[in-house]
Amino acid sequence: MEFVGITVLFLDENVNSVIHGFTPVERTNHYMPSLKADSIVKVDRFEVARCSSMYKITDHSFLIRFISLTIIDEVITDAPEINLQSRLDCSTITK
Repeated sequence: MEFVGITVLFLDENVNSVIHGFTPVERTNHYMPSLKADSIVKVDRFEVARCSSMYKITDHSFLIRFISLTIIDEVITDAPEINLQSRLDCSTITK
């Protein structure tokens, strides 16, 4: 298996939506320190693109791509509690 990048899920509590996020392998070293399992982050300056049906982990038609200008800040205070299980439907995962 080849490492191609980092996949993250963005959960929007206001519209009850989950969107796929992806960091290509070329930028993983830059963003890896900012991405921690189960953390809540604020992301600014990113690209939005159509999601390929070949690698689709949510039912959302778009995905978020980190670019060289992307800024990631962890939210420590006043972070909402998110029930991940209620937002994901594993039947949408395709290989």
